[in-house]
Amino acid sequence: MANKKLLLTFYGDDFTGSTDAMEGLTLGGVRTALFLSPPTPEQLTGRFSNLQAVGVAGTSRSMTPGNMEAELRPKFEELKALGAPICHYKICSTFDSSAQVGCIGRAIDVGCDVFKPKFVPLLVGAPTLKRYVAFGNLFATVGAETFRLDRHPTMSKHPITPMCESDLRLHLSQQTDKSIALFDLLHLAAPSKVQNNLLETLLNNEAEIILFDTLNDEHLLKTGRLIWKHRGDTPLFVVGSSGVEYALTAYWQKINKVPRPEPFSEPGVVDRLIVMSGSASPVTASQIGWAVEHGFFGIRINTTKLIDPTMSDVERKRTIQKALTILDKGQSIVMYSVQGPEDPAITATTQHMKRLGLSPNSVGQILGKQQGQILRTLLEKTGIRRACVAGGDTSGHTALQLGIYALEMALPIAPGAPLCRASSHQSNFDGLEISLKGGQNGQPNYFGQIQQGRV
Repeated sequence: MANKKLLLTFYGDDFTGSTDAMEGLTLGGVRTALFLSPPTPEQLTGRFSNLQAVGVAGTSRSMTPGNMEAELRPKFEELKALGAPICHYKICSTFDSSAQVGCIGRAIDVGCDVFKPKFVPLLVGAPTLKRYVAFGNLFATVGAETFRLDRHPTMSKHPITPMCESDLRLHLSQQTDKSIALFDLLHLAAPSKVQNNLLETLLNNEAEIILFDTLNDEHLLKTGRLIWKHRGDTPLFVVGSSGVEYALTAYWQKINKVPRPEPFSEPGVVDRLIVMSGSASPVTASQIGWAVEHGFFGIRINTTKLIDPTMSDVERKRTIQKALTILDKGQSIVMYSVQGPEDPAITATTQHMKRLGLSPNSVGQILGKQQGQILRTLLEKTGIRRACVAGGDTSGHTALQLGIYALEMALPIAPGAPLCRASSHQSNFDGLEISLKGGQNGQPNYFGQIQQGRV
């Protein structure tokens, strides 16, 4: 199955993060498609015959370590068989994880077992997303202010994986026993030959994971060079955000490995857009507010009823009918389960799940499936050909409901949140234009940009 055209394969730990990685590669001139499962040799023909990168969109960020093991091992084996020199386990640039859910350490352990790399490069910073790593500590910008992750207004209060430690070495050490070293800003400031020696010193000191600081694009270029330099006869296993893609494409362009990308053509405006949001991010909350103020009809989804098996079918049908009534009037809609991290619906839903004997950690999976079913029905009944989904779990389950097996980037709208074109096993969804947006991505008018089909 080895494909000599491939430069990189990746597995994304959620859907929105996976589209982020695809965007970084496509903008860097690398022909890329994102699949829902590792593609067969037959799928890498026809429209996908000239790919240089293949991604697999997963859902491991919301899994327990045991479920991650069962999910990742066969996926890594299949990606390894494709023969690309690098395989990237793509994580969120806010390092969403804990020892109980979305355990990055467990993913590294499985990846090392499958790929047996000399070491695992860990690159989390992504300046285009305003994510930075300085002396091992992760920072993220909100508006005009940059926060250390343990003081970040969203990530420090994340309902599933709150970030209580910004030093990624300490945070990751709670998830794996592997030794972790740091290639810091001072290392990156050294000449290339000195950087090579510094990295070899860390490896000689038996570092198994090496975390790279990142503040700017120059740091990405230098890190991309070091990662590419250490590829071998078998794929190098790399872990990190879409910073990995931006780092590698910057270096590939410098050495003329890949060309500059062609300009994108704008698909133009649609008369109606369906937005389905399962994100609790304040960024998405402001986007919902903007949409409602600018002509979208807002429909709050009753999450307490949708998670309850005794009420979910009736509530889903009621929600669909309400949405159809608005869409039939020619109006766009934004459907949302929560608006911001302080929304009382979060606590109410969690408490109801406990009363039902359900794990609160499964809320994303349960609601994501329900929201995916709602969106599928609305698209089927209306024939609308463009949609937007916000939130990682919601995006993943929605794609499954639509029979999507691959995505390609159609237009960059906001960093990490492009408009995509879907390939689907269901003919009515094949060619669907869809955006799968992470909670933190996009400007307040993002949903309007998607409807207009232009940047």
